[in-house]
Amino acid sequence: MLKVRLARQNELERVNELRMQVNALHVAGKPDVFKPGFSEELRNFVYAIWNDPEQAIAVAEMDGTICGFAVLHHINRPENPFMKERDFLDIDEFCVDEAYRRQGVASAMVAYIRDFAREKGFHRIELNMWEFNQDALAFYEAAGFRTFRRYMEMFV
Repeated sequence: MLKVRLARQNELERVNELRMQVNALHVAGKPDVFKPGFSEELRNFVYAIWNDPEQAIAVAEMDGTICGFAVLHHINRPENPFMKERDFLDIDEFCVDEAYRRQGVASAMVAYIRDFAREKGFHRIELNMWEFNQDALAFYEAAGFRTFRRYMEMFV
């Protein structure tokens, strides 16, 4: 049975195992940006997230195994001369274990995140992703996300 909920502190090491999968994917897809390996600093970062009142870690659990996670971050950008205030929930990290993909885990996580956002009074959820990750892009679009901003690069 699949259940999505907020993580417990004793599950953070399992979350780190999944974060390692994300890191490896990013290193393979954009080695000019991401550092290989999963350093102690990266391992410890999950505890900084855990202790930040503006962030939460959601996990998907199937048959007693944490098989997915998402880092949810409340972001408030004050009004400035160019933009209105922006107050939203950002999905900072999102992963489903390779062994559990295409089993409805990611969809259940997005549904949970939508409900979480509504409960907290957010009207907008944002995320960013790397263009090389076409599988993620296809999923996010199927889940209802739309591109509203794009970063581009040029090597010289």
